[in-house]
Amino acid sequence: MDQADSSRINNNPLEESASLLVLFDGLCNLCSGSVQFILKKDKKKQFFFASLQSPIGQTYLQKSGLPATDFHSFVLIEKDQAYTRSTAALRVLKNLGGGWKVFYALRIVPIPLRDGIYNWIARHRYQWFGRRESCWLPTPDLKRRFLD
Repeated sequence: MDQADSSRINNNPLEESASLLVLFDGLCNLCSGSVQFILKKDKKKQFFFASLQSPIGQTYLQKSGLPATDFHSFVLIEKDQAYTRSTAALRVLKNLGGGWKVFYALRIVPIPLRDGIYNWIARHRYQWFGRRESCWLPTPDLKRRFLD
């Protein structure tokens, strides 16, 4: 595992309540669409979610040593590891299983190249996909999967 794309978190409450936590920009249409994609494909219901802007999102950012005001990164908390950017996205696909895990092979692409593409998309995501004035709210049946 590369230190450039992960950090360890101590005393992670996910070990008890959720196996995988996705932290996302709650104001970004692309990010909210990604969450909805994961919800639809997650047959095992193993993913839980929180926006980066939420108190729990801020807590996990702080615990993992990530900036609490920079919402350009998608974060996956997997037990006591925090993964960011392209590595987080690839690990989500791997954990979705089925045909999606084939994309995990893209981890052989060097992180600077993968994250360079990721960062380029992140910089333009509001322009291309739009921005919400408030965070996306899940339906009542999905609400239990959100830790906010």
